[in-house]
Amino acid sequence: MSLTTILSEIDGGDDKGVEKLLQKYNTENRHTFAFDHKEENARIKFCQGLLTVLRRSDHPLCQSTCLETLRILSRDKRVLGPVATKEGILTLAGLARIHVVGHDGELLEEAQSAEEERVVVEALKCLCNVVFNSVPAQQVGTEVKLAEGLCAHLHSVSSSHHEVGLFSLRLLFLLSALRTDVRGMLRKEAGAVRLLTDILERTLDVHWVGPYEATPPKPETLPISPENNELAMEALKALFNITMSDSSNEDNDHQLRLIAGITRHLLMLKTNTEDKTEEAHSHAINLLSNLPVRCLDVLIDVPVQGGMETYGGKNVDTVQILLDFMEKRIDKGINYKEGLTPVLSLMTESSRYHREIRRYLKAQVLPPLKDVKERPEIGSTVRNKLVRLMTHIDMAVKQGAAEFLFVLCKESVDNLLKYTGYGNAAGLLMARGLLAGGRGETQYSSDEDSDTEEYKSAKPFINPITGHIEHPMPNPMEEMTEEQKDYEAQKLVSMIDELSRKELIRPMGVRKDGTLAPLGEAIHECSPPPSSDSDSD
Repeated sequence: MSLTTILSEIDGGDDKGVEKLLQKYNTENRHTFAFDHKEENARIKFCQGLLTVLRRSDHPLCQSTCLETLRILSRDKRVLGPVATKEGILTLAGLARIHVVGHDGELLEEAQSAEEERVVVEALKCLCNVVFNSVPAQQVGTEVKLAEGLCAHLHSVSSSHHEVGLFSLRLLFLLSALRTDVRGMLRKEAGAVRLLTDILERTLDVHWVGPYEATPPKPETLPISPENNELAMEALKALFNITMSDSSNEDNDHQLRLIAGITRHLLMLKTNTEDKTEEAHSHAINLLSNLPVRCLDVLIDVPVQGGMETYGGKNVDTVQILLDFMEKRIDKGINYKEGLTPVLSLMTESSRYHREIRRYLKAQVLPPLKDVKERPEIGSTVRNKLVRLMTHIDMAVKQGAAEFLFVLCKESVDNLLKYTGYGNAAGLLMARGLLAGGRGETQYSSDEDSDTEEYKSAKPFINPITGHIEHPMPNPMEEMTEEQKDYEAQKLVSMIDELSRKELIRPMGVRKDGTLAPLGEAIHECSPPPSSDSDSD
């Protein structure tokens, strides 16, 4: 389809003819994502022409067809100049029924027919593409208060208009993700936290039986429908962005605990597929990691359902779901940084603050040691998997795994080394300045872990570096003469000296405070001061 033909038809003012040509263009380019650079100027004029038709036409079918074409063109960020203007954004916002600053016409509150709803949906899709691909459009959206208009728009969207609600939430997510200044405005002025919380309550059919305790799902409870799951995930993503801003003196604990209660309810639910369930749980975990840790008591404090006496009457069902989620992400073996670190961080911080969560996770992840014949990183238990991650190539992943285990050990170096071995824990200990031993700064309860009889009997034979009992190795110096031993020792010293002088290695020592320093500096610091009462003779 020639763009010249369409442009001449637009200039002629025959909207019926334009509509037919655009329908053909849309059919041909529905799956086009890469565009010809030679036609870039023509496509820019095409965008301008489409906006002209949208402003003069009042026929829903013509409008939705133009918007579908504009949505296809908006995949190319180089041609968005005419759309990423105040005039362009106001045109699209008006068609999406969003009240923004600078819009002169009167907007209908809600689409009355399927054709009108199609116009609203296509306009929202266009706005999503344009905002995502154009920084000037993001700036214009901020100036006309598009995000505030979206919040008012979401208040009036009924549940029967699924796609309108879905793409309104997606646009809100994009605006809050791409503009940090929008997040604060949404939180302080637009009441977005309360709005999105209400949307989640309706979508997930939450019924409260206590202040922050929802009715637990029954075995016969149906999975979340695909439509409601889509809405819930978009709302969770937008809430995640908005709660990233400082919450002090803005939201009280009540609102944040409501969010924690809703996410707890979501974690107990399933969708129609395992992958979608995992995706929904991932967004819930991301949001939980933004909440103040003091509000996470909602995860285990559910008086109506009750809990386990072993853990002070707390309900640890959600904690087990988090643990299962973490193990599943480890087993996948891909995208650890985005897929695994949020749940590791959530469990680490909640364990540090809430004793019952730490005690339960310690019992599941680090049960009392019995068999120490294998290295800590070898095996299929959760502990083995986490210890393997302590030497992962990605710094965030290995720090997250090490910190989690360290907190479960109440930040005791001796306890950590018992479960991981010194070699696996060296990176964390060096970063914390604990190479010489000791404890972290957090204060924990005084309950002590008791070693098993099997561990006590094996402890004298455990290699502290590897964390397991090693089979006796043949001594390579056993059959050497004293002269040969001296020769090998001198040879080793010479090799180390040469590597050091070429700065290929740098011998290090441990300071008194447990941190690393160049060997000479560490020795000097640990040396006793010279005696002042030496003889003058």
